Amino acid sequence: MPVVVITDSSARLPDELRQKWAIRQVPLHVLIDDTDLRDGVDDVPDDIHDYGQATTAAATPAELGEAYRRALADSGGDGVVAVHLSAALSGTIGAAEATAADIGPAVRVVDSRSTAMNTGFVALAAARAAASRADLDAVANAATDAVSRNHGFIVVHRLDNLRRSGRIGGAGAWLGTKLSLKPLLRIEDGKLVLAQRVRTASKAVAAMIDKVCEVVGEQQAAIAVQHVANPDGAADVAAALAERLPACEPAIVTDLGPVLALHVGAGALAVCVELPG
Repeated sequence: MPVVVITDSSARLPDELRQKWAIRQVPLHVLIDDTDLRDGVDDVPDDIHDYGQATTAAATPAELGEAYRRALADSGGDGVVAVHLSAALSGTIGAAEATAADIGPAVRVVDSRSTAMNTGFVALAAARAAASRADLDAVANAATDAVSRNHGFIVVHRLDNLRRSGRIGGAGAWLGTKLSLKPLLRIEDGKLVLAQRVRTASKAVAAMIDKVCEVVGEQQAAIAVQHVANPDGAADVAAALAERLPACEPAIVTDLGPVLALHVGAGALAVCVELPG
């Protein structure tokens, strides 16, 4: 049986891709007062990013253990590769590693050192290797190799969500400013850090498109454009990238989901890039 690949709901893989590549998913959590909602399982309000008291939580050890054990059994003992969002952004990796250690060496955990479709791209790399009947080591290595080829950028429109989230690395010092900034952030060493300060949303988005084009160059990269309550903005970014990067396939366009929306706020636009191996 093929090695089974698992990720978490932060990856935002479209259903058709998860089904095509047989990637399984464990939910992250959104907490509203005393209500615990599982991302991708329970109905989460579309405007969750406006809930000032809502918080997020990692996948639980019980959920991870159940998913890993079932996947290991379904693999016929060949193994499981679990790809999760960055340890710097969530406690999921810590819980995953502890759970995998309890089960045994047939479960490998890979820190994507990112989130959103950058995590999804790493899971896809592992799943393609698994589909070719690669062994556990090769599937885990495919995931690890993909981590280094991923780049992520995001423009946020509201600083209040970022302040509450506490997920900002070296950019935190300027979040208290009263200036009306539209920061361009990037994923670096598994953390969200400031890439550029921009005064208007349109200039921030233009700067993000420029940086993506610099990273990709003439290569045939995989690209995803994601958003929080901003589908028109995402469509515009995808169209601009299609025009400037003709060697690339059309971008995958999805929302960022409720967990990430709580941290980056309404209007956010992100671009995830996976360079070819």
